Amino acid sequence: MTVRAVVFDLDGVIIDTEEVWEEVRRGYVAEHGRRFLPDSQSRMMGMSTPEWSAHLSVDVGVPRSPREVAADVLDRMAGRYREALPLIPGSVEAVRRIAGHFPVALASSSARLLIDQVLETAGLTDTFQVTLSTEEVPRGKPAPDVYLAAVERLGLSPDVCAAVEDSSNGLRAAGAAGLAVIAVPHAVYPPAEDALALASLVIDGLDELTVEAVERLR
Repeated sequence: MTVRAVVFDLDGVIIDTEEVWEEVRRGYVAEHGRRFLPDSQSRMMGMSTPEWSAHLSVDVGVPRSPREVAADVLDRMAGRYREALPLIPGSVEAVRRIAGHFPVALASSSARLLIDQVLETAGLTDTFQVTLSTEEVPRGKPAPDVYLAAVERLGLSPDVCAAVEDSSNGLRAAGAAGLAVIAVPHAVYPPAEDALALASLVIDGLDELTVEAVERLR
């Protein structure tokens, strides 16, 4: 295998937002007199916007339609990003470093409006050749749809692309799509062992995401 492109996840890889998502969703659910299910947080990591909003509306019981839930929560998340964008240390530098040698794409579970805001604020809008939200494909992660669509838009096949992921569902999605998987496990929300086993390379931080490391995936 010769890697010809790299596809990045967003949440948990470029921005550290899993705790923000959980805080915002828990607060929203509590305001409506409901409680998270025991597995709500882990289930929603990687879900597309229609999927997680349906979970909160139907499974958790928030008395709002999935469309209304999505609008409410995304508005709160956008507000949090405007206050302070929680960039992971070294993430912007890592993306630019890799983009200096490979075409790069973004395959994120975040909504399009949040993706665009993050990339603009971080100064990365022109760095990515392709950006995709799972709301723009039929299924969210762990289904492979967003990764398959990203590499197709790059004009490449999955077997010559690598993915950078942190979560169980993200690792499973990239693996199912046939990309070489680079795992950057999140300290607070570590991936399951079976998902981590899909990775060709596990790194402790983005400072280890070098051109040489990607080339060694050959």
